[in-house]
Amino acid sequence: MQLKVTSVPISEPEVLEIRCHKIDDEVQEIISFIKSRQGVLNGKRDGNEIEIPVYDVCYIESVDNRTYVYTVDDCFEIGMRIYELEEMLSKSTFVRIQKGMILNLMKVNSIKPGLSGRYVALLKNNEEVIISRKYVPDFKQMLKGGERNENEK
Repeated sequence: MQLKVTSVPISEPEVLEIRCHKIDDEVQEIISFIKSRQGVLNGKRDGNEIEIPVYDVCYIESVDNRTYVYTVDDCFEIGMRIYELEEMLSKSTFVRIQKGMILNLMKVNSIKPGLSGRYVALLKNNEEVIISRKYVPDFKQMLKGGERNENEK
């Protein structure tokens, strides 16, 4: 596969074009990556591919080597690992709150202390999720509007 990059004047729109013989797994992975950078994740439900706007995502969870995206109304399986999603969404309002969970801070209604240094977040879809004590410092830092502290990981 060749890669061709052409610079265009600022007056012209930027276009990313993929030209291929067929859409195989490699091309689909590239498409998914590009869409995720534009604020869309590709998920599956009942065998159908569905685009999920990132702003609709409440949280992302990894269970039994599968990754699920939860919105207010739905759950979708996504073909990416939790660490890939964490890295991809690191410049947004998403923060890791458990080993297998990333939370969208924009979907949190309230936070209360839990047991053993944990916290409980009540989401806009009325679900409660546990913030593990290991991830509380990063969570608090994100709430203050700061950067994650990469040195403590």
